[in-house]
Amino acid sequence: MIGILGAGAFGTALAIALAKTGQSVRMWCRNPDQAREMVEHRQNTTYLPGAPFPDSLAIEQDVRSILGGTALLVAVPVQSMRSAVAQIGATDTPLVACCKGIELSSGLGPTGVLADVLPAATSAILTGPSFAADIAIGRPTALTLACTDAQIGEILQTALTTPTLRLYRTTDTQGAELGGALKNVMAIACGAVIGAGLGDSARAATMTRGFAEMQRIGTIFGARPDTLAGLSGLGDLALTCTSDLSRNYRFGLALGQGAPFDPAITVEGVATARAMQQIAQRRGLDLPITDTVTRLVEGSTTITDAIERLMTRPLKEE
Repeated sequence: MIGILGAGAFGTALAIALAKTGQSVRMWCRNPDQAREMVEHRQNTTYLPGAPFPDSLAIEQDVRSILGGTALLVAVPVQSMRSAVAQIGATDTPLVACCKGIELSSGLGPTGVLADVLPAATSAILTGPSFAADIAIGRPTALTLACTDAQIGEILQTALTTPTLRLYRTTDTQGAELGGALKNVMAIACGAVIGAGLGDSARAATMTRGFAEMQRIGTIFGARPDTLAGLSGLGDLALTCTSDLSRNYRFGLALGQGAPFDPAITVEGVATARAMQQIAQRRGLDLPITDTVTRLVEGSTTITDAIERLMTRPLKEE
């Protein structure tokens, strides 16, 4: 059995993909009305309409009912992960974070939050270039599964791989979660570039320098370069900086256009930029794109001023 904590788009997509293999999948939904609707219609009409549930996917409202299986996928936003996981209590089930970001209050990534709340549990993270709709309908997708315990990582890799979902294993949880978090910040920046009408050349430059910024941060935090150059870093960066399906990219587009954006849509890159800027200030790090995104989000700079500030930085070698 595979348990899934959270019934948003990504959690639902993973639940569908795993249940299609015939194994038992139990997905916990916090909202009683949404849970009843999913049971009745056998699909998540709120977050992923048009993707029917396989017979082996069950909807649960008792959080304890999703424990005891091979893995528990924690598919809730990073900023609400702490309170959601606290409901689980002690468990021997390996926890797999299926979200991207940095907790604003602590500066921790997903596996750090899991370890902080449930220190005795085994924590892993599943991340990489993926849209929920693609996974749900069975389009080929490749992700990174990072777990510091190599033996458990191998068990999880086998359990969570499907005919259309291929997982690559690593023990570098730091690199995997940094790549997944920071690419959202760069996606906001790229969206703002296109939204402001600066063109594809400027977006390519922003992606490239954004990746260099990600690598600098990764080096400081002990991430492996090959992890950041893989699916969870460069792969996810390429996807989210170029697709309108990315919430972070669409948010950036709205910023660049000076247009409103639906506040009900989760944009993890906003909190991640703020959290990373706080870390940068404490450590004396130079993170120009992260800093610019934070200023744009907070309204303390304009697109015009941000461009001038970035373009007039001291010249240096690449």
